[in-house]
Amino acid sequence: MNDVIKKVISDGMEFDELSVEGSESKYTVTITSDQFSGKSTIQRHKMIYALLNNYIKTGEIHALTIKAMTLDESKN
Repeated sequence: MNDVIKKVISDGMEFDELSVEGSESKYTVTITSDQFSGKSTIQRHKMIYALLNNYIKTGEIHALTIKAMTLDESKN
């Protein structure tokens, strides 16, 4: 499922770094993208949830932790 999550996010937005960890429907997505510039944490999370919504609805993803930052934020 980790590879599926990576593919869905890759197809839906541009990013500099992306990692997905987890199993058994509990995953952590760490993503660095300048598409998050000027967006609140909630707005950033909504972007990722929108991409993965079908898997959340089916229960394939039950718990999702998102660490979303811009490139500049990742350097601090």
